[in-house]
Amino acid sequence: MTPKTPGKTAWIYRRNVVGYVFILPWLIGFFAFQVVPMLGSLYLSFTSYKVVSAPVWIGFDNFTRMFGGDERFWKSVSVTLFFVVAAVPLRLAFALLVAILLDKDTKPAGLYRSLFYLPSLIGGSVVVAVLWKELFGLNGAINSIIKALGLGSGISWISDPRSAIWVLITLNVWQFGSSMLIFVAGLKQIPETYYEAAKIDGASGLRRFFSITLPLLTPIIFFNLIMMLISSFMSFTSAYIITSAGPTATPGGPLDSTLLYVLYMYLRAFQWFEMGYSSAMAWVLLIVVGAVTALIFKSSSLWVHYEVKE
Repeated sequence: MTPKTPGKTAWIYRRNVVGYVFILPWLIGFFAFQVVPMLGSLYLSFTSYKVVSAPVWIGFDNFTRMFGGDERFWKSVSVTLFFVVAAVPLRLAFALLVAILLDKDTKPAGLYRSLFYLPSLIGGSVVVAVLWKELFGLNGAINSIIKALGLGSGISWISDPRSAIWVLITLNVWQFGSSMLIFVAGLKQIPETYYEAAKIDGASGLRRFFSITLPLLTPIIFFNLIMMLISSFMSFTSAYIITSAGPTATPGGPLDSTLLYVLYMYLRAFQWFEMGYSSAMAWVLLIVVGAVTALIFKSSSLWVHYEVKE
């Protein structure tokens, strides 16, 4: 190796400085709006902070109260786990199914892909949550269709503890557009020669799917699974808007059947002004999501297949 000359060292230094100058706006935003608030939240998680008064250090009391005496905390955990376990596989499967159906290089297929992607652009908005609330209301379009088909008089889907969570799950699954487009991109990377060889060998369509398509799509499934899990654990808007309908309704109702974790965390912070307790909940969520993500990454060597391995 040749030693670095002073001129070369100065050039490398100037190049690095230019690079840091270009990313300076991002660095400022990252530290000001992510690192500093996270550190502040970590401090508040060990305090009793009622917003109107200064934080008081209480150590691990928030966590002890959370795990030992807060029944609604455990209810929010169970509701969120059910929501994630039900919504993520359905959304993943539906996105893959639609992607396979639209994996065509035709104008109609491109139009349909755009239409199916549209809900993902607006799916997390307040407007869509309000629309969903109206659709599944007692006098909504869903009950009107049920009555027209003679299947019954309909129910108030949002007011029934047995069906309310499924309204949120359906809305989450409906937002499959971005995952569908990623699946379509993955399908187009699979060489057509694989399918042609399988057809010559007499493989059926189902066999081609399980022997060629599914194994080669596992990296895409892995990516979509991680993104869906994170977004599902953080679901808030739909639960808050849909379950807050009516003067007597409470967010997370009925009977806490839709009390998602982030919704309960929000209520603790902005309805009961327990910012310290809410910050502790936020860090528990971060640890859980990180642990689940790490487990999926650890298991990926068993089921994710790459064409090139290091």
